[in-house]
Amino acid sequence: MKRLNGTRRAFGTALGAAALLGLAPLAFAQDFPARNKPIRIVVGFTAGGGTDAQARIVAQKLGEVLGTSVIVDNKPGASTMLAANEVSRALPDGYTLLYAPSSTMAQNPHTFAQVPYDPFKDFTAISMGGRGPLVLSVSTSVPASNVKELVAYVKANPGKVSYASFGAGTSSHIYGEAFVKKTGVDAVHIPYKGGSDAAKDLIGGRVQYMFDSASSAIITSATGKVKVLAIAANARIPALPDVPTFAEQGYAGLDLPSWLGFYGPARMPAPVVAKLNAALTQVLAMPQVREFYRTGGYEAGATTPEEFAGITRTTYERWGAMVQQVGLAKQ
Repeated sequence: MKRLNGTRRAFGTALGAAALLGLAPLAFAQDFPARNKPIRIVVGFTAGGGTDAQARIVAQKLGEVLGTSVIVDNKPGASTMLAANEVSRALPDGYTLLYAPSSTMAQNPHTFAQVPYDPFKDFTAISMGGRGPLVLSVSTSVPASNVKELVAYVKANPGKVSYASFGAGTSSHIYGEAFVKKTGVDAVHIPYKGGSDAAKDLIGGRVQYMFDSASSAIITSATGKVKVLAIAANARIPALPDVPTFAEQGYAGLDLPSWLGFYGPARMPAPVVAKLNAALTQVLAMPQVREFYRTGGYEAGATTPEEFAGITRTTYERWGAMVQQVGLAKQ
């Protein structure tokens, strides 16, 4: 894991000097945020996707609540690790935040050999943003209307059915391997460079099924070329109320947590974290924001920083156990 760079050490030195002068970190935070200094939310995906869209509506409302400019900075690449690494190295003053899916902190460390950050030592958990599960999407060319029928079809065509993923080592891949292990099917994994490319081939019938985000599945199913068979969560979701969970269909265990949330660099002053958390809590409770998340298959909702840190740890441990169970080698 990397170490703090010079910029962050300088900030720590400044806080130490303030302590020697009898000043609390509050002295650095009482004017936060400055009206002439924008807050930057870094997103590890390209503009136009579901995560980017969520970040942008939150950024707009957050700016209104805090009375300053909040911008979204897209830094796609390396399964969101480029964005996370950049934020981990930023000055911990509250002006550089990360909006990341659970995979960034809970899955990448288990599936990639080289992860340039420590999910616990290098970040400050600020708040959950929203919860949204992956779902099982199937091409309409497959004669299956539920999970049991899909399993029967794949078993009747061993080695001839392929499933797509967002890329090797991603949550979509892990779920795919877990599904193969649980059901005993013989399916071929086809990794893509992102969810959109995988979804295009699912629509085109070039792959037969995939574990996709709920927001993407809502869009692909609207084409009439894709159907959603199951929710990988412990409950149905409002955006797809007629789609049952895996457990409802007799396949328990495929309900690992999936969420998005806000982080900052490690060692952020507590007053800054508290102010950001209070503002995010207000924004994520707004009807317009909640409806925006809901239509994308997510449930908006804030947590305390302590709750979010605990959720990150628990999710990390659960995904680690799943990766070990399916025997997925690090990429």
